[in-house]
Amino acid sequence: MSVSLNTRAVAHAKELIEAGRVVHDEHSDWGDAAPDSKEENTYLEKHGYGEYSKWFLGIDSDESEHTKSRYSFPIGNFSKILRGGVIAAEDRAAQYDHDDIAAAAKRLLALIDAP
Repeated sequence: MSVSLNTRAVAHAKELIEAGRVVHDEHSDWGDAAPDSKEENTYLEKHGYGEYSKWFLGIDSDESEHTKSRYSFPIGNFSKILRGGVIAAEDRAAQYDHDDIAAAAKRLLALIDAP
């Protein structure tokens, strides 16, 4: 498994945060707010993998481009960036030694929490 930072997702997240398209929830809210498989499939049918990938900070280059398993560390609900999702991504990335992803999530969190 070769997971690396998805720079397109970072850029997309920054744009959404700067546009105010962010939910200021807590880490504990992420479990209920994270898109489920049905929501993911509906989004994929409408938008394709190119747009789908923008909602995940990690890309596994060992997986096919047209599979959901290629993308990890989700940070939003396909409409807005969720603070709880960014926190969860940072925590999980750090836990599994994906330092570049954890650092990117930390920078996104700082943007979200900036006054």
